[in-house]
Amino acid sequence: MSTQGYEDELRSERGYVAGLYRRLDAERARVKGEYDAALRGTGGTPMERDVEVRTLAKAAKRLDVADNGLCFGRLDTLTGERSYIGRIGLFDEGDEYEPVLLDWRAPASRPFYVATAANPENMRRRRQFHTRGRLVADFTDEVLGRPDGGERGDAALLAAVNAPRGEGMRDIVATIQSEQDEIIRLDHPGVLVIEGGPGTGKTVVALHRVAYLLYTQRERMERHGVLVVGPNPAFLNHIGRVLPSLGESDVVFMTPGDLVPGLRVTADDTPAAARLKGSLEILDVLAAAVADRQLLPVEPLTVELGGGPARIDAATAEWARDEARASGLPHNEARAVFSEIITYVLTERAIGRIGRGWLTRDNKEAWDRLRADLVKELADDDKFVAVLDELWPVLTPAGLLSSLYTSRERLRAAGADEALWRVDGDAWTVSDVPLLDELVDLLGRDQAADRTAERQRKAEAEYAEGVLDSLHGRQDSMDDEDHLYATDLLYAEDLADRVLERDTRELVERAAADRDWTYRHVVVDEAQELSEMDWRVLMRRCPGRSFTVVGDLAQRRSEAGARSWDAMLEPYVPGRWVYRALTVNYRTPAEIMAVAGALLAEFAPGVQPPESVRACGVQPWSRRVEEDATAAAIEDFVRDEAGREGTSVVIGPAGMAGTVPASETKGLEYDAVLVVEPARILADGPRGAAELYVALTRATQRLGVLHRDPLPTALTGLVEVGAPAGAGGRRPV
Repeated sequence: MSTQGYEDELRSERGYVAGLYRRLDAERARVKGEYDAALRGTGGTPMERDVEVRTLAKAAKRLDVADNGLCFGRLDTLTGERSYIGRIGLFDEGDEYEPVLLDWRAPASRPFYVATAANPENMRRRRQFHTRGRLVADFTDEVLGRPDGGERGDAALLAAVNAPRGEGMRDIVATIQSEQDEIIRLDHPGVLVIEGGPGTGKTVVALHRVAYLLYTQRERMERHGVLVVGPNPAFLNHIGRVLPSLGESDVVFMTPGDLVPGLRVTADDTPAAARLKGSLEILDVLAAAVADRQLLPVEPLTVELGGGPARIDAATAEWARDEARASGLPHNEARAVFSEIITYVLTERAIGRIGRGWLTRDNKEAWDRLRADLVKELADDDKFVAVLDELWPVLTPAGLLSSLYTSRERLRAAGADEALWRVDGDAWTVSDVPLLDELVDLLGRDQAADRTAERQRKAEAEYAEGVLDSLHGRQDSMDDEDHLYATDLLYAEDLADRVLERDTRELVERAAADRDWTYRHVVVDEAQELSEMDWRVLMRRCPGRSFTVVGDLAQRRSEAGARSWDAMLEPYVPGRWVYRALTVNYRTPAEIMAVAGALLAEFAPGVQPPESVRACGVQPWSRRVEEDATAAAIEDFVRDEAGREGTSVVIGPAGMAGTVPASETKGLEYDAVLVVEPARILADGPRGAAELYVALTRATQRLGVLHRDPLPTALTGLVEVGAPAGAGGRRPV
């Protein structure tokens, strides 16, 4: 194309995109007008108005995010038809709603991401826009279908991966690659496992898959929302902008430690304790710990009943315990069965004592009246309630687990390993979360608390009934024969409902606060770290078993984590999970991946490292320092990087001042990374090599290593440099 021809085309495309923005502005104004009207509206029921307001608010948010990169480019078919691809879909109302901009998730948009010169998908040309704000700065054309054509050459992709990193992960909606697009659009109703090495984009692919599923199944998925589980808060903060940038807000972000609402994780487990808690064998320990609290009296316990003593002996308690256990109810709910049997035995004995000589079973009315009196007497007797509390106490998950951990005797009774013992029972760890969640179901609800709530509910209804009676009895109602009474319009319980506080929170807030909330789809990132018990929690949260699972087995650090996807998933979704691999590294340049790949070959020789799409031209370096010079060298790095565009991090062994552990950088990326004392990271437990591998693969441009001890064998290929000059001096390159 000649220079003049290019300029003419650029003006034409700028005009077209400007027209799209005018349509976007008009649509935004229309939705805002309807939203304002809905807020003021009086038609329909309050619930209908609330649904309309929320729906319009979501529509407004989706239109707002479309401002940033509204249109990505254009596809030209072999027959000369043109389609523009963008962040949302726009339509021409005056031309039978013909699309003027295709949503990137629409089936017709797929060739924009997957067409190549060798496989053109019936397309003649792909045009990609490079924009600044609302202006098309320039464009690049790729002619498809040439016999000598190769795979897609993408200047936009290389520009994106070479750009300095910002505060959080960016969406890749304009530069999705063919292997990524196949996974994003995969039509599979069960569990999809996406595995890929560092920099393959598996996390962002999973998030775009959520956006795609919400686009194709919005009505089904929005009612329950989507849960995204990530390894730590820093990771969730890093990825938190991607889905909102794609117009999706009904997504709950959590770490594994957040899955029990209200729980605060403040401690760490030893590797042995984490392994024990993560195994399904802990289920037997929990069941035994509950059973251990269902006691039989060593000596008979005595209460007063019907004017005389009533004894609860071991045989009676054992019968009651057996019946309660056989009911299959959770512990707290089975207490009612236990109490019923004890009550039956005691009242039968008391009736026999009281009625001796005058009361027979033929006198059913007197018998039943006496029994009812005795049952009420027991129910009102604080001593009898105290006996029940001793033999079959109401338990809470936290109380039971804390008392188990802090008692070696209880641990032995439950058949637990003493590695679980600790001094502070309430210092919860991430590995405790699935156990506490399991105990919610094992223990069940507190029936007494439920009865108290029901009594409160009835009291509110009785109060409302009184209000209605007073309204109904008003003298002025007699003046109009057509007057509707209050009772013609609502019932007492309806009025009581109005007294209660309505839950007006958004779906995300309600879901995050509700342990029993179930999601339509769950994304699990860094899934190789999750234990068997973690998976039980997640499966409860998604009864439909619709998951996108993201991970890399080579990066597993947890002793309780996955050694194979099959072992973790097959028990829950037999035959309903599929595996896809990402093989191209878009983040880590070839120079850095060569160093990380040498380490990978040592600790996971069967794993093939992902292939980097680019080189950065900067060789990773190492520098040996004395121990007392480490802090100054770190300061030099931080000062030097502060003068550059982009982000940086210093990664070191756990507990080292001035560094962060590799585990806290999982899933994150930085322009520059300094790894301190790699030999100590490597020596930190059986999975130290995986930690070091994570540390080495966080950088997108520059990698440096500081060491006092000799470098691990795999890193001896680094370029060793001398001490750099002070501030303002030349940096190692």
